[in-house]
Amino acid sequence: MSVMSPSRSVCLSLFLCLATAFGLAQQSAAPAIQPPSPEPALTPRPSGTPTPIAAEGRIHLDVVVNDKAGNPVSGLDLNDFTLLDNNQPSKIRSFHAVGGPDQKPGQVVQAILVLDAANAAVTGVAREREEIDIFLRRDSGHLPLPISIFLFTDAGMKMVAQPSMDGNALAAQLDQAEPGLRAITRATGSNGAIERLQLSLNALTSLVTAESRKPGRKLLIWVGAGWPLLNGPNIQSSPKGYDEMFNAIVHLSGSLREARIALYNVSLGLPGARTFLYQDFLKGAKSARQVSLGDLSEKVFAIESGGRVLGPSNDLAGELATCVRDAFPYYTLSFDPPRPEKPDEYHDLKVQIGKPRLTARTSTGYYDQP
Repeated sequence: MSVMSPSRSVCLSLFLCLATAFGLAQQSAAPAIQPPSPEPALTPRPSGTPTPIAAEGRIHLDVVVNDKAGNPVSGLDLNDFTLLDNNQPSKIRSFHAVGGPDQKPGQVVQAILVLDAANAAVTGVAREREEIDIFLRRDSGHLPLPISIFLFTDAGMKMVAQPSMDGNALAAQLDQAEPGLRAITRATGSNGAIERLQLSLNALTSLVTAESRKPGRKLLIWVGAGWPLLNGPNIQSSPKGYDEMFNAIVHLSGSLREARIALYNVSLGLPGARTFLYQDFLKGAKSARQVSLGDLSEKVFAIESGGRVLGPSNDLAGELATCVRDAFPYYTLSFDPPRPEKPDEYHDLKVQIGKPRLTARTSTGYYDQP
């Protein structure tokens, strides 16, 4: 099953802008870059078009509270929570604790595993598949929540296994899936990097759109180091390029929250290995003038959605188990955003817990609309 959606227009527009308005200032002229065939022509999101917050304007958040050891905490009530919007207290309009002793039937949480074969070497993908297999077969294959599996290659996003709590069956289905070797290689230079960035953002956006139609909370676990970010002295920008990047960020960050998706990134590698310093880009892209390619990082989207970045680690199976542990318990709350002065007005969000040694994770910001 391939995931397709009109929302992919946002990312396709970004790709075309990176290929033209952003440009490639190479020593020699780079060949023209075309969107991957046979993709349909798509219409980009116009600048300033609001991304809906919610039907009634109220913003809803899923919040995971962890103790010092990283374990989710149950048993908290409304009085333990303080919500800050741009560092100002905001009234919590609704509150509900989910999980623990008060868990009710029908409260759906699922995990979605995405194996990224488009941005990894063949040997890395093979090791990741082995680690996923170990994770799925733990505890005799009895999983704590339904898990589905997708394989992302340069041909697109393909579902490998429907949601199931039978880890052995999921492992068998993954084992039968085509390996998905990457056809876009480093030999294609910046052109290939741009195409992989576009493919990756298209894949994430279309998957988020498809999952938004399904009820419940989702843990979207992206297995792999992530897509390239095209940083370097040979990459130049234009005002149009910044506008398109900002529009894509506004759309995707809002879509993740509305779909109730927390994005997680796990990757193989030596512990402590040098990686992209995503922490430098966690303040939120407040306008097109302040946007950077680093704001498009998968790891940045993960933290900003209330998820986590784990690894690099040689125990990827253990990292997957850590992600799934965030499923229960959790808390839902809502608040009414203030009236903004302009479209896409960025607001920083923080949830504080009034008990020692407890921390909360949720969406770190939102774009308010008139």
